[in-house]
Amino acid sequence: MAALTPVDEVIKMLLAQAVTIDETEIIPLRLGRGRILVRSIKASVDVPPHDNSAMDGYAFDAGDDAIVAGGRYGVSDRIPAGHVGKTLEPGTLARIFTGAPIPEGANSVVIQEDTEAADEFVELKERPEIGANVRPRGQDIAQGSELLARGHRLKAADVGLLASTGVDQVEVFRKLKIAIMSTGDELVEPPNALAPGQIYNSNHYTLAAMIEEMGMEVVDLGLVPDSLSATIDALARGAGTADCIISSGGVSVGEEDHVKAAVENLGELGLWKVAIKPGKPLAFGFVRKTPDADAVPFFGLPGNPVSSFVTFTVIAKPYLLKFQGNEAAVENSLLVTSEFSFKTGGRREYLRVRVSGGNALTAALYDGQGSGVMSSVSWANALAEVEANTQVLAGDKVKVHLLPD
Repeated sequence: MAALTPVDEVIKMLLAQAVTIDETEIIPLRLGRGRILVRSIKASVDVPPHDNSAMDGYAFDAGDDAIVAGGRYGVSDRIPAGHVGKTLEPGTLARIFTGAPIPEGANSVVIQEDTEAADEFVELKERPEIGANVRPRGQDIAQGSELLARGHRLKAADVGLLASTGVDQVEVFRKLKIAIMSTGDELVEPPNALAPGQIYNSNHYTLAAMIEEMGMEVVDLGLVPDSLSATIDALARGAGTADCIISSGGVSVGEEDHVKAAVENLGELGLWKVAIKPGKPLAFGFVRKTPDADAVPFFGLPGNPVSSFVTFTVIAKPYLLKFQGNEAAVENSLLVTSEFSFKTGGRREYLRVRVSGGNALTAALYDGQGSGVMSSVSWANALAEVEANTQVLAGDKVKVHLLPD
């Protein structure tokens, strides 16, 4: 019996073969959310571009000993946001509003709640120190500093950050096109009626959603009948239109499992038994539409719904992220307190759990952990990683990988 390949070893081998796509495009910044930066971006301006008031109030010179708490002073200027005031006259205040530039000659702002207006004068009930309620130039971002690194996936807040420095377009990697196919005569597309022995094709929908969630495009190869010729045809179509092909089902060694032979007909295939549960059979290789065409990577995932979800999340996803150029991807994992007890077997297990709590996070275990229990994935917000032959007791710390959403 062949030894099982450790999960970390499989991931390491795959990442060593992943080469970032080299095609890029320049797009409007407003379309940048979810896209991967080709190069780092540095700030072309200071943010804020000038010292400005953090509050509505009165600007004054806190170094002027003649201005004291309890004193009454004239107002020599009025400065709304978006306007530049004149140089402050000694011994006076300037009415100023949030975001307005601090006038030359002033270095502090007293908030309006600490003043009292009377006739043409303003009384200071409090006298702040130098720099009070002033946001200095470059406090948020210094000109020339790196805003975002190459390989960073843009979030909504990143788009706003870049806009705050005057950026209106970004160079990003082209979106990967991922072809997906499901094999098996037992599969039926919703909402068609099920005949005896048939099930709905849930893997297709799950994989498509996860790929789109990563900011990639889905190429739908549809349901593939259990025949060698149909499988070869589907793979050839995928190799001609996509950057990577992912199938679910058909990667074991049964008489109706044709994926292995079909991939080998068009290229090369490595078939592993991975030390992971749920999951175990996992295929990776390369296919070509024609003998002289470029090789397209291929993943063959298990057919059981939870096994397909877990192996994609744990093994295929890191490869695709590097392929897409997401070099800054950070593992979204942490240690939390287990609410459950569980004993693993001879493979590392990824348990469907729900993490909750405030300062003290805990993980609850879904009752059904079978590889066909898709309700466990919908219920969970994390996967708990537990090594082989390990006893977890309630109160122990467990490593969890947070799921998107």
